Amino acid sequence: MRARQAAIWTLVGLAVAQPAAADLEDVQKAGALRVIVNLDRRRPEFFGEPSSARPGFDHEVLRGFAALHRVTLTPVFVNGWDALIPALQAGKGDVIAGRFTATDTRRKLIAFTTEVFPYRLVVLTRKPYPVIRTVEELRRARVGTTRGTIMIEALDAAGVPASARDETIPTGAYVEALQSGRVTAAVWGVESAVASLQEDPDLQLGMFIGPPGSLAYGVRKDDPALLRVLNAYISNLRQTPTWARLVVKYFGDNATEILRKARSTAP
Repeated sequence: MRARQAAIWTLVGLAVAQPAAADLEDVQKAGALRVIVNLDRRRPEFFGEPSSARPGFDHEVLRGFAALHRVTLTPVFVNGWDALIPALQAGKGDVIAGRFTATDTRRKLIAFTTEVFPYRLVVLTRKPYPVIRTVEELRRARVGTTRGTIMIEALDAAGVPASARDETIPTGAYVEALQSGRVTAAVWGVESAVASLQEDPDLQLGMFIGPPGSLAYGVRKDDPALLRVLNAYISNLRQTPTWARLVVKYFGDNATEILRKARSTAP
């Protein structure tokens, strides 16, 4: 196992040793990798308080990357998801992280790394309400969601009528809405839904909805060297036990199997 890990890190080192453009050089000269994050205290599994014993999945991944390049990881917190890309384009940071979904709309503005974490929408219910396994069952539920999100698009595509939806649930407050009986089902990212299972044993995962996607890191399109070494690091990390260890640490023992299903199950 140690020999395999050593070989993997050698490959990463070879990728790093290639001539770099000014974007990576600037990070190295500054001695800091500035990571732009919308700090979501409701769901800190990907990026929480830096001083915490559980600073987050993305925080630990990028901390390892920063250590490899002998720079310091410096979080740059912004207020709201819609502030992330403008902050990156304004040069306030070098990388966007923290449960950041790679979408076609965002790809028009910035570049994305290779997949860091699988993404898929899943239907979440809570006992005694049954598990939802079909679109027909979903259409009969009272579904909690949030306006302006990709969850709305997925529910529209599934034919769930607006009259059967509560679109005023704050982002990340779906568990509370289920617990109070305000809704009987919610559509949420599988990464957040899986993390919630550790907090409430009565929660249940049902059908996946929409196509598989990816959580990834965002960089400026004119930073190709930084993008290249990030891709090399992520690709090699996902072949080591470290990635699986971090998944289990933040999302539970069953998370790797659930994520495999989210990636492979047809919509």
